[in-house]
Amino acid sequence: MIDGITLYGAGGHCKVVLDILDSNDLKVERVVDDSPTEISFMDIPLSKPQSAYDKVIITIGNCSIRKRIADRITANSYLTAIHPSAIVCKNVPIGEGTVIAHGAIVQSSAKIGRHCILNTKSSVGHDVIINDFVHVASGATICGGSVIGEGTWIGAGSVIKQGIKIGKNCMIGAGSVVVKDIPDNVTAFGNPCRIIKQNN
Repeated sequence: MIDGITLYGAGGHCKVVLDILDSNDLKVERVVDDSPTEISFMDIPLSKPQSAYDKVIITIGNCSIRKRIADRITANSYLTAIHPSAIVCKNVPIGEGTVIAHGAIVQSSAKIGRHCILNTKSSVGHDVIINDFVHVASGATICGGSVIGEGTWIGAGSVIKQGIKIGKNCMIGAGSVVVKDIPDNVTAFGNPCRIIKQNN
C-alpha cells in the first residue's frame, strides 16, 4: 500500500491536477506512470505503479485507459479534485476520482459520475447526467437535461443541445454541434454533428 496522495499518469492532465490540488493546499506525495522516463515529474518523485494506494487520482485524459487502470488497482479512496475557480451547485453529486478544472460550471441538479474530467471552462447545464469515465474537454457546453454515456469524450468547444442523449464510448469531435441523439460506440463530428464511423 502506497501512503499519501498519488497521481497515476505523468502527462499533461497530471499537470492540471497538480495545480488544482495545490490550489486546495493538498500535497502530492508521488506520481506513478507505466513507462516513467525520469525520476521526477514537476519536481515530484516519479516511479512505476503498484497495485494498491491510500489516496489516488487517475490523471489520464483517455477515457478507456482511465477505466482500465481503475479496474486493475485498489485504493482506500479516490480523491475528487475541484479547482477553486469552478462553480458547482451544492446539490450536485460528484463521483469519486472526478476532476473539475479551472472555470468549469456545473448547474443545479446535474449528476457527475466516477472518474470524470470536466475540463477548463466546460459548462454542464441543469439536470444533466454525466456517467462514469466521461471527459468533457475545454470549453464544451452540455445543455440542460442531456445525458452523456459512460466512457464518452466530448471534444473541445462542442455544444450539446438540451435533452440530447449521447451513448457510451463515443467520441464527439471538437467544435461539434449535437442536435440529435447519438448511439453507443461511434465517432461523430460537425455542425450539425454526424456519425463518421463505428468505434472498435
